Amino acid sequence: MTGGQPGAGAAPHAEEAPTATADPATAPGPDGARRRITVRGIVQGVGFRPFVHALATESGLSGHVSNTGEGVVTEVEGPPAALRRFEARLSAEAPPLAVVETVDGEDIPVAGGTGFTILPSRTGGPARTLVAPDAATCDACVAELTDPADRRYRHPFITCTHCGPRFTIVRALPYDRAHTTMAGFPMCPRCAAEYADPADRRFHAQPVACHDCGPRLRLLADDPDAPGGPPRPVPGDPVAGARRLLAAGAIVAVKGLGGYHLVCDAGDDRAVAELRRRKARGEQPFALMARQLDEVAGLVEIGPAERALLTGPVRPIVLLRRRPGGPGPGAPTVSEAVAPGCPDLGVMLPYTPLHHLLFGLPGDPEGPRLLVMTSGNVSGDPLVTDDTDALTRLAHLTDAWLAHDRAIEVPCDDSVVRVSDGEPLYVRRSRGCAPYPVPLPVPVRPALATGGDLKTVLCLGEGRRAWLSAHIGDMDDLATQLAFERAGEHLETLTGVRPRLLATDRHPGYRTGQWARRHTRGRPLVRVQHHHAHIAAAMAEHGLDGRQPVIGVAFDGTGYGDDGAIWGGEVLLADYAGYRRFAHLGYVPLPGGDTSVRRPYRMALAHLRAAGLPWTAELPPVAACPPDELRLLARQLERDINCAPTSSMGRLFDAVSSLAGICHHAGYEAQAAAALEAAARAGGDHGPGYAFAVRTDAPTAGGALVADPAPVLAAAAEDVRAGARPERVAARFHAAVAGLVRRVCGLARERTGLSTVALTGGVFVNTLLAESAARTLREDGFTVLRHRLVPPNDGGLALGQLLVAARRRGA
Repeated sequence: MTGGQPGAGAAPHAEEAPTATADPATAPGPDGARRRITVRGIVQGVGFRPFVHALATESGLSGHVSNTGEGVVTEVEGPPAALRRFEARLSAEAPPLAVVETVDGEDIPVAGGTGFTILPSRTGGPARTLVAPDAATCDACVAELTDPADRRYRHPFITCTHCGPRFTIVRALPYDRAHTTMAGFPMCPRCAAEYADPADRRFHAQPVACHDCGPRLRLLADDPDAPGGPPRPVPGDPVAGARRLLAAGAIVAVKGLGGYHLVCDAGDDRAVAELRRRKARGEQPFALMARQLDEVAGLVEIGPAERALLTGPVRPIVLLRRRPGGPGPGAPTVSEAVAPGCPDLGVMLPYTPLHHLLFGLPGDPEGPRLLVMTSGNVSGDPLVTDDTDALTRLAHLTDAWLAHDRAIEVPCDDSVVRVSDGEPLYVRRSRGCAPYPVPLPVPVRPALATGGDLKTVLCLGEGRRAWLSAHIGDMDDLATQLAFERAGEHLETLTGVRPRLLATDRHPGYRTGQWARRHTRGRPLVRVQHHHAHIAAAMAEHGLDGRQPVIGVAFDGTGYGDDGAIWGGEVLLADYAGYRRFAHLGYVPLPGGDTSVRRPYRMALAHLRAAGLPWTAELPPVAACPPDELRLLARQLERDINCAPTSSMGRLFDAVSSLAGICHHAGYEAQAAAALEAAARAGGDHGPGYAFAVRTDAPTAGGALVADPAPVLAAAAEDVRAGARPERVAARFHAAVAGLVRRVCGLARERTGLSTVALTGGVFVNTLLAESAARTLREDGFTVLRHRLVPPNDGGLALGQLLVAARRRGA
């Protein structure tokens, strides 16, 4: 498999030629031979041992198979030709969720015997197998769930070897029930019989369960007769009760695979607005869940790539463009408060049996057609997974709790994807993807990379594998920092990697860096420049070994620069060993730090002043700034008080968003930039783009070229004064940035001969910009690297840190 997660455009498993060793004492005779075969990859928890059992039995071979920390180990005996066919079929016909990385075989002495058995798992030694990600409920289980004649009819935890929880329930390897959070649910006789039957779909399916053996749901709500007291169980069927509450406009906390969701009717204006108020969500869009694809076909545009993501085993939130002209006939109602002012809707389909039941089965009372499904936390806090914790931390957010008694071992938020140029572009890589590793182009020593302080994801690596954690969040509070520690410990347990090197960002204030410094324990700590790490991540996922540098275009909001400034509009000539700053966006002051991030009009005013443009009253950011603040801001910029210099492209997007009159206040990260992209898509025939001035004759002291945004600001301000629509300004600005990328990369090739460009950093989540820049670069003969396995934002940062640190210290 070449992809970074199952179901993301890669084959479900890759064939690997078996390797063999021979020994005169074990050489096969004419009538029979015996082989020990070790299969490595995602081969535990996906029905691989039952598959081996069936294959050996069909082939008339004897022996046994077991799970070990190394993978699945099979000893098999029979005619040499039959053994060769058996070994080849292990990878070629592996189960749907399996990812076969290697098949290693060796001849061993013939032992005799008949029949083929599955032995108990062998523990001890380092873990080297791979744990499967959680997988959406398969079609066969959904059919049983909805069949009144089936014994698992309406069972909210139905699963088999092809679907269900894996990563979020496993505590240790080998992957057996005793090492998962299902250990406390003994199998009933009928489940045990299925588990032991090689012909059954649940043969050795570790989470197998039914109504008799659990887990069990419960619905809790505040007792109206005892205000302020603990929540009480609600009598009756918990799912039916939760559906009634949702239909009546309530907010329900629903326990899922990797944590709690807060759920309400997406068509109920009051319920959605109340959820937004309680969660302190601002205007950040909510995700939707639909019963089936047809329910949203009248709301959004769905292409083949989007359809594959929505219906595949990962089932991420897919960002879909709203239909032009509004909803089609028969489309369900979506409250404007779900995604205010946003041209996209984030949509996912049910991925657990409980989700299917929440929407109701035939004959059930009607419930909501679409549900808001948002993470169970206050915005900025870590995901709630513990039941007792949920009753306190979610008490002010929800009206009821639909919980169950199967513990969640590790938090795992929903993955978020958009489709760009027909391929998945991960905005958040988490459920359904973690902990599947990214293959590395060069071997690395055992190391841990901490990522950054926003969208934190950590990364463990050893050899040619890198394991990324699930999405952890922003490191603003103690709870998230504790979740960060637990995620690292869990990943070490599952991988067997014991880091001998730590890597972190250079920013002195990052909490991830402070954690790394406190936990060195004598191990080397390598600090990696932020944008170098972004570029290295793009190189790694494309299999570049680093012998040839690339032209790395790293555009984002913030990164600590070598000169102490806030970088973010960078073109670096980079490999894993180092980098040279070839070009950057011209510095402007960032007045008040994060205050200007939250108020884009301040960034617009700073850019106008840096460009020598007057703050005239007809310009939107001048009108948006309160008069007293305007006077103070002018004095702050004049005296250079608390004004860190920045080359951030993200902040330039904010500035133009305000200058065009689109967004003056940002309630969540990248709101202004996302609104600018949406306006640009509606810009139509916008004429020629604006143009940056690239100072090729006056490089900075460090030798880098400077892209001066002043002409862009001047032209945009002139358009605004002339009454141009915001959409036109936005479109011309996007064309300007794409043109800048093209021009600077052309200059880099002229001076260095390099012809591979990596587009990375959070700004390239903007698919309009990314696709335009990539297209023109390819037209100019460049090879263009774009992220497909890890996000271009800080969610992919740790992967790059790992590669840079390993090269710096020696692999």
